[in-house]
Amino acid sequence: MKKFIISAALLFASNVAIQAQIEEDYEDDEDEITVTDNNGQEEVIEFPEAMTFELDSLLNLYMSKNYLDEDNDCRMKDVNPVFEKEVFLERLKRIPSIIEMPYNEVVQKFIDRYSGRLRHSVSYMLGASNFYMPIFEEALETYGLPLELKYLPVIESALNPKAVSRVGATGLWQFMLATGKRYGLEVNSLVDERRDPIKASYAAANYLSDLYKVFGDWNLVIAAYNCGPDQINKAIHRSKGSKDYWQIYPYLPKETRGYVPAFIAANYIMTYYCEHNICPMTTRLPAKTDTVMVGRNVHLEQIASVCNIDIEQLRTLNPAYRRDIVPGATKLSAVRLPQTEVGKFIDLEDSIYAYNAEVLFSKRATVEVNDDVPTYTRKSSSKRSRKKARSRGRSVTVKSGQTLSEIAKRNGTTVAKLRRLNGIKGSNIRAGKKLRVR
Repeated sequence: MKKFIISAALLFASNVAIQAQIEEDYEDDEDEITVTDNNGQEEVIEFPEAMTFELDSLLNLYMSKNYLDEDNDCRMKDVNPVFEKEVFLERLKRIPSIIEMPYNEVVQKFIDRYSGRLRHSVSYMLGASNFYMPIFEEALETYGLPLELKYLPVIESALNPKAVSRVGATGLWQFMLATGKRYGLEVNSLVDERRDPIKASYAAANYLSDLYKVFGDWNLVIAAYNCGPDQINKAIHRSKGSKDYWQIYPYLPKETRGYVPAFIAANYIMTYYCEHNICPMTTRLPAKTDTVMVGRNVHLEQIASVCNIDIEQLRTLNPAYRRDIVPGATKLSAVRLPQTEVGKFIDLEDSIYAYNAEVLFSKRATVEVNDDVPTYTRKSSSKRSRKKARSRGRSVTVKSGQTLSEIAKRNGTTVAKLRRLNGIKGSNIRAGKKLRVR
């Protein structure tokens, strides 16, 4: 881990200036910021949704509660130093990246957000990155992509594998339903592989690779990941064919205008957190895990109860199973377990399937249809009974070409009764007329 260093110059920085910077950070609106363009015009930019998440919700995740702790040895944790513009520019240049990461006022606003209001969320993400970054890097390496893309989930989900956006994007990589399915992620009532860190990471790398084949520019790829390639193509068209993100910027959706700056800021803060007095949460990596394949439906509660495993741990290890049901009867399915519990599962497999099955799997395989024909008894022929009978009368509308005989047969009555009920003397009936049939 990078050592926590505060330079001598920073120790003498003005406390007033530092406090003013923090107050300025906290004056920003919850969901958007205002910047001034080169013409002196103010514009509003939306933050990516994950930059508005509450830290409390992140700290309630199983991994956070069980494997992350605050670093109590970290000093001055809530003081965000002030630096000149040139310092940020120089630091961005030093990031080992093939993706262009320029400096401007918009990027600065997003750095300020991460180093100010979101500094405790950054502390969480630095700790959680120990769980997820190796998975992201392996997937990106498989497709030959820049490793700095591993910070996309920072702005997509704040490294929350259970994150669901207001429009339904789900998981660490925030896949929409259609895109997830297009890249091989299964989604149904029981399974949502968008929540599986490994499968979703490979799907995301595949998608990013395809986007690069279309645009050939990583900033456009990152923007397209946020708003879709169609929106990027529209912006390119409106900007007279320019394929420079910063030139098509005014034609992009408000959130996408902030998306690439947020990506640059995420790379910055995950690299230079020490310089902003942000301490990663200390990490205790979970025990090793392994998978078993099941060919029958099994409920996580069955495994938890018979094998004496914390069900929250099972849910964290198997986030794709939306209702705690592993649908092994549909197809051979994987259950991830602590490595020490795999042998126990194999030894107790029959007991696991049997445990409380009638309650946990209550759907009936077969049902009896009630074929009793109800009987009705006539009430006395009082005036009240006759009024009820009339109120239950039924009418039909005569269709073109229909005859009284046809209508009578269709409705289980006779022509004579139809004539009597409707005051008809002959056989002619007009299409569109309503006839009482009982």
